[in-house]
Amino acid sequence: MRRRLIAGNWKLHKTRAEAVELAQAVAEGMKELPDVDGLVAPVSLSLAAVAEAASGSRLQVAGQHAHSENKGAFTGELSPALLKDAGASHCIVGHSERRSLFGETSEHTQAKVQALLDEGLTPILCVGERLDEREAGKTLDVVLEQLRIGLAEAGGREVIVAYEPVWAIGTGKTATPADAQAVHAAIRTALGELKAGAPDAVRVLYGGSVKPANAADLLAQPDIDGALVGGASLDAESFLAIMRA
Repeated sequence: MRRRLIAGNWKLHKTRAEAVELAQAVAEGMKELPDVDGLVAPVSLSLAAVAEAASGSRLQVAGQHAHSENKGAFTGELSPALLKDAGASHCIVGHSERRSLFGETSEHTQAKVQALLDEGLTPILCVGERLDEREAGKTLDVVLEQLRIGLAEAGGREVIVAYEPVWAIGTGKTATPADAQAVHAAIRTALGELKAGAPDAVRVLYGGSVKPANAADLLAQPDIDGALVGGASLDAESFLAIMRA
């Protein structure tokens, strides 16, 4: 049975002191939630401090971004080796903001997935469609193409997938539980075709304006194994409330 995973993407929020305080509060609250895994992705400058604050707890730490090379003339970039050295066990890749704001392609994402796996880190591969693509009936075409390219070189190594409909991120809009389940089920079928490990064991998260008020309905769906949470993860109580759901 797949364990639930609630992951918080803090994006460009929180000073180091604020991030440490939030991580400590989440780690403390997780003591009462033994059946749920928790993970946070802080700003890179705070990653080592958050990892140290979470040490000895069940709270895991992820990077928000990584380069596909471990060293070289890549000003401003982060390598998988540096993320691991700072205490990360996971890294988000292919997030819609990286694709739309920074021009990252699925081919870039594929290289990052491979580099992270080679370094022993678990990629959290984000896939999702824009509103115009959804309205054109292309949701599964877009999502499954991103999935196939992103995991083309992953083999049977451990990955996590996050379905994040772009039109629902930070907008207050959320896919209905039934709509989200349909896409998650299609992703799981595609994972089997890709031979990406054991498809029934790969955790597929939903991301897109997840809040305490809608988490229970989403997490009740059979193929939704957790959530990738944005704004609601910036407050310990709301983040823990989603874990309780």
